[in-house]
Amino acid sequence: MDDLLMQPYLPSQTPPGLREIREKVLRDLRGDGTGVRKISDQIYDYAMYNDLGNPDRGKEFIRPILGGDKIPYPRRCRTGRPPTDTNMLSESRVEKPHRIYVPRDETFEELKQGAFISGRLRAVLHTLIPSLIASISADTHNFQGFHHVDNLYKEGLRLKLGLQEHLFQKIPFVQKIQESSEGMLRYDTPSILSKDKFAWLRDDEFARQTIAGINPVSIERLKVFPPVSKLDPAMYGPPESSITERHISGQLNGLTVQEAIDKEKLFIVDHHDVYMPFLDRINAIEGRKAYATRAIFFLTQGGTLKPIAIELSLPPAQSGEPQPSKVLTPACDATSNWIWMLGKAHVSSNDAGVHQLVNHWLRTHAIMEPFILAAHRRMSAMHPIFKLLHPHMRYTLEINALARQSLINAEGVIESCFTPGPVSGEISSAYYRNHWRFDLEGLPADLLRRGVAVEDATQPHGIRLLIEDYPYANDGLLLWSAIGNWVESYVQLYYPDAGTVQSDDELQEWYHESIHVGHADLRDAPWWPPLSTPRDLANILTTLVWLASAQHAALNFGQYPLGGYVPNRPPLMRRLLPDPERDAAEYAMFLADPHRFFLNAMPGVLEATKFMAVVDTLSTHSPDEEYLGESLDEGAAPWTGDEEALAAHGMFAADVRRAEETIER
Repeated sequence: MDDLLMQPYLPSQTPPGLREIREKVLRDLRGDGTGVRKISDQIYDYAMYNDLGNPDRGKEFIRPILGGDKIPYPRRCRTGRPPTDTNMLSESRVEKPHRIYVPRDETFEELKQGAFISGRLRAVLHTLIPSLIASISADTHNFQGFHHVDNLYKEGLRLKLGLQEHLFQKIPFVQKIQESSEGMLRYDTPSILSKDKFAWLRDDEFARQTIAGINPVSIERLKVFPPVSKLDPAMYGPPESSITERHISGQLNGLTVQEAIDKEKLFIVDHHDVYMPFLDRINAIEGRKAYATRAIFFLTQGGTLKPIAIELSLPPAQSGEPQPSKVLTPACDATSNWIWMLGKAHVSSNDAGVHQLVNHWLRTHAIMEPFILAAHRRMSAMHPIFKLLHPHMRYTLEINALARQSLINAEGVIESCFTPGPVSGEISSAYYRNHWRFDLEGLPADLLRRGVAVEDATQPHGIRLLIEDYPYANDGLLLWSAIGNWVESYVQLYYPDAGTVQSDDELQEWYHESIHVGHADLRDAPWWPPLSTPRDLANILTTLVWLASAQHAALNFGQYPLGGYVPNRPPLMRRLLPDPERDAAEYAMFLADPHRFFLNAMPGVLEATKFMAVVDTLSTHSPDEEYLGESLDEGAAPWTGDEEALAAHGMFAADVRRAEETIER
């Protein structure tokens, strides 16, 4: 029987003795949409994100429901918990350390050599962070100098509370506490400091991180100057940016602005419209200050980017009035250099929020959950497409559930560490409503959408990069091609023509439910790709595999190496730029000690160390990490009984190895 179940079967090809079993298992997995889910259950169903807040704890813990016409969002796995006492529409929460429901086959399994990321992250959230809170007093809240930050890696941070034995086994960097008789928590030195501790200060490194950093997917080609907002001018004032030709004309190697645009030399990281509608609420939070930022970059003759202007905008005092904006350009004296550094820090802080809430969480975690739920509900484990997707769906539901419990919830790690704070979910939803399109989530389509590539049939991938040295794109295209070839060859094994795709009820029901139930708020969007031909299917699957594997890796595993040094990429800022007209005393403080002003604008010691602990854990590979194209361990059962599929996977493994060799050269 085991060999029979390993063999992939399209619904129409299922042996008669297995058809009834196949249908019954799917019915059981779908459940009936009622009841509270128990940890032992294996039922997949949908719900809105109505469990991020906890209104029973007070007004400050109320959060809007994500999902529905007003605040559209992908659906998450239903748990069926009863409502809160004070709001019938909000689901009661399961607080740490209790486990939140996910279907039992989606939960992490413990390994002999250690724990999965879930166990490590739980240990950080439940034990280490309370220890940090207890150990950092009010008089040590601010970093006193850059040496104070450096000491986190050299000497460590003394912890007052003892840590449970299991914590040492689950968090690699915490093992160092045990080794120290003084109970010091010493963080690993982030790679941004490993070769040149001052690299982060330089403009070329600031620019480099837009294409080779934690968030290499926000930079766009600037096609219109000045940049123009898409927000309602009746509310947010004139849409044109305050950046003028006068600000940047001297930095374009003799080109006019229009010539630089025509020659495809100007690029922008524009978070203005993401933040502007929420700034009044963000800046009303004690200890949190933000702008809506834009940063413009010029592509030099050497093929590198350099920042040439930063715009920092605040909401207008009255609806329709011009926005108070500051335009900064590279510094020419010591004072303006510190202002420029603060401007870059605000840009990085904006970018950190967009990276975490939009590009990482929404675009590689939340949008995948409906496809995973629908796959389990509508496609048998015998289905060849389920077998293809399974390793890329594995554990996503548990990670997302843990995020709802402790990361993206009210007062959770994301809210407490990142600029958007309590409006985090709304910012994520606004992107989902206004920008997210499944048909543009594949790598080539995304590069073309952002204008950083143009179509070119003479190039290997059919596109030409306008920034030739763009590591994320160059490396990504190699992997995208390998994934695409593998998926296409796999699909051809089972779907020789359009008729076989269209007549596969399980496949069609999976895709229909993913859109019409899992992504119900966008179900009427005209851009959903059709699923009628083998080519359609291969394109859809390639995008899903890409998002769950290479794209997620690019956005996740660099978080600590670059973000672990908080001055390089502060997740939040606590001060606006010093302004003699707004606050003469504060400006005098800045002039007297710009180092301290800069550091006091950064997250405090508690926010920084808490953030560092979480991103260090998220950036760590699990002991059982499955890599693209990886061969099975000796003696392990094959993932399919189809020899042709195994042979095609072997070719995929060879393609990935070649891509890896090219990347490492």
